[in-house]
Amino acid sequence: MKGWAMAADIIDGKAFAAEMRGRIAEHVSRLKADHGIVPGLAVVLVGEDPASEVYVRSKGRQTVEVGMNSFEHKLPADVPEAELFQLVDRLNDDPEVHGILVQFPVPGHLREDTIVARISPAKDVDGLHVVNAGLLATGGDAMVSCTPLGCLMLLRDRLGSLSGMNAVVVGRSNLVGKPMAQLLLRDSCTVTIAHSRTREIEALCRQADIVVAAVGRPEMVTAEWIKPGATVIDVGINRIDAPERGAGKVRLVGDVDFASASEKAGAITPVPGGVGPMTIACLLANTVTACCRQNGLEAPEGLTA
Repeated sequence: MKGWAMAADIIDGKAFAAEMRGRIAEHVSRLKADHGIVPGLAVVLVGEDPASEVYVRSKGRQTVEVGMNSFEHKLPADVPEAELFQLVDRLNDDPEVHGILVQFPVPGHLREDTIVARISPAKDVDGLHVVNAGLLATGGDAMVSCTPLGCLMLLRDRLGSLSGMNAVVVGRSNLVGKPMAQLLLRDSCTVTIAHSRTREIEALCRQADIVVAAVGRPEMVTAEWIKPGATVIDVGINRIDAPERGAGKVRLVGDVDFASASEKAGAITPVPGGVGPMTIACLLANTVTACCRQNGLEAPEGLTA
């Protein structure tokens, strides 16, 4: 393939997340022993979206496995906004709850931005509140969105210092693209955010030492976009038809064409098994960090940005 000889190292997010959960469990155990505090995570699920139900069960299970308290609240799909807000207010005031997450998407009569605004910034373990976005942008102690935090940890583990590297983030969402760019900037990268209106996006990405793809388009980033030896972080999770597996079957792919890009990159995350496992691990880490801050304790090293 055009003389490309390398085969990328596979960045194993699943293994990293497992190791991270072990460290989280140790911190939780010390909080219990030294301070009598048990971090608590409350997850709110509105409606019966099957994918969301799977995520919530997984979050609850992993929360308990690391020794934290898990509080799950399920509300009907037609719940009035005022009733949802009453629940969020109770969780904001509950000293046993240190992190609050409302599982998105929510039914159409509810607005995600107003829900996030209702959550106390100190308990916003999803890192979406405008206060946390502002703190991140200005170098403060923000709660950082879980997925970009996980990406940053994988990059640091792979590359060590990121200082001086050229990074391109493909995607400008509030959930991933924007906070990812801020985190890379804080680590002294030279950062470009590319999006649907970016001109000559392929040439731009070819200049990058780091490419983070978070645009939600299956296999959009191909080998032609990748600088030889670059590190590629694929945030995308897309379901596409897989007729070779049988009628109606689907398979998961990322925003990167893994088959071609892995022959040119120096390192790359797979889908699944790359960034995905890191998201929940970082949610647990954020809950421990929030618990420490709310109790006047120093947040543990290695779990924050």
